[in-house]
Amino acid sequence: MTQHALPAADLERLRALDSCTVSNAIEQLDVRLRNEGFASGATKCQFPKLGSMVGYAATGRIRTATPPMTHRCYYDRMDWWTYVASLPEPKVMVLQDADPKPGVGAFIGEIHATIGLALKCVGCVTNGAVRDLAAVEEMGFQLFAGNLSVSHSYAHIIEFGEPVEIDGLKISSGDLLHGDCHGLLTIPLSIANQIPDEASKILGEERELIQYCRSREFSLDGLSERIRTSSANCDLPWRSK
Repeated sequence: MTQHALPAADLERLRALDSCTVSNAIEQLDVRLRNEGFASGATKCQFPKLGSMVGYAATGRIRTATPPMTHRCYYDRMDWWTYVASLPEPKVMVLQDADPKPGVGAFIGEIHATIGLALKCVGCVTNGAVRDLAAVEEMGFQLFAGNLSVSHSYAHIIEFGEPVEIDGLKISSGDLLHGDCHGLLTIPLSIANQIPDEASKILGEERELIQYCRSREFSLDGLSERIRTSSANCDLPWRSK
């Protein structure tokens, strides 16, 4: 779990960015391998119009295909809610469906999302199922899910607070997440406050290149020169210098 949450202003600057730009900035800052730190894409953003989601991960594992050993219903876990409440704001519930076939039933729907909002959660990520889409979208609660299910089935928490894995992305409790219609990634806390400025540089270079490609001055020689001198390209690890 993270011990030091980012200032609200830094989080807002991150939320103003799309996830592709955040990914580009992380690549440019060269703090991890470029094939790490993002989900494969099988878990889809359900509400693209809500924009970017940024928050600290509240991790748990669930099952939906078989009954729980204890507890009465899928939201009757005060120990889970107490854990969620202990994390810094904003929070994202991250629930790995551990069944052999994930998504038989939906753990997250209108009730669970409403409780989450009351605890300052902004969304939920699961490789399993969700439901009640219209009501959940209306409350502004973002969902990333592997599929939809009309039923809860036997949805229940089996453990929480431990590392989970969603579509190849390993997520620990307190990790900072960023997601939108393009997908989901983790932001290393060590460079989180540097990303907005790095993103601004990258976006500026991209705008210049796009304008050049649309101009009458465009030529392959000019394109080659701009690509050669672009910071978004000159630091690629496989490019000879």
